[in-house]
Amino acid sequence: MDFVMKQALGGATKDMGKMLGGEEEKDPDAQKKEEERQEALRQQEEERKAKHARMEAEREKVRQQIRDKKAIPAGCGDEEEEEEESILDTVLKYLPGPLQDMFKK
Repeated sequence: MDFVMKQALGGATKDMGKMLGGEEEKDPDAQKKEEERQEALRQQEEERKAKHARMEAEREKVRQQIRDKKAIPAGCGDEEEEEEESILDTVLKYLPGPLQDMFKK
């Protein structure tokens, strides 16, 4: 009859004593194992965060490259007025003194 009960309950016979109020088996290394497990989890989390940070930095680099491609290149746009002023200043440098004074007024 014992054999039939053990087969019917499977591995639950060890836990039956605990459920009925018996004492639990205490593992002397349980505290040490739990600390090691917590340390391993913490290291895994740090590695995951570092990997995520590297991937995000790479993505941002690619995003910036795309933005740079769409940006207006230097020399295009509103800078024409500055170029005209610099051309006028250059021409004035080569004029004789009295003509320069006349254009400056």
